[in-house]
Amino acid sequence: MKALTLLFLRISLAGLMVFWGANKLLNTEGSAAISEKYYLSFMSAEGLLTFFGVVQIVIGALILVGFLRRWVLPLQVVINGASLVAVFPSIIDPLGWYLEGTNLLFYPSLIIFASSLLLIAFQREDAFSIDASIVNKPKTWKARQMCSRAPHPH
Repeated sequence: MKALTLLFLRISLAGLMVFWGANKLLNTEGSAAISEKYYLSFMSAEGLLTFFGVVQIVIGALILVGFLRRWVLPLQVVINGASLVAVFPSIIDPLGWYLEGTNLLFYPSLIIFASSLLLIAFQREDAFSIDASIVNKPKTWKARQMCSRAPHPH
């Protein structure tokens, strides 16, 4: 059950990354407006939006299949963490009781960030990934025999 749950989580977070990246490519004006409002115009230039869109799609695709997780999962945490920081007032006051301009719809950014960390924490249990299939399969009969032996005392 744990491996299936991690697969579902990985697929859903990968989808989010791919959709965010595709939005940067297909809706440049909207993405620039989001950047202007939440990211201090950091990615407002069309060339940067295109670059970051492609990078997000590639990262999302790698996460989807579970390849190079050692490197792409931390990148996902950084990207999702930047989004979390950008909407942080909505995290601490999602209903706008004390802070102006907050939005309850941004609260899931915290859940997305936590889920990204969870994929790193349980990376070894994520059995339905390309990385896991590469690591867990001995390359030769001899390797299989050596893996099954008890360790030799030194």
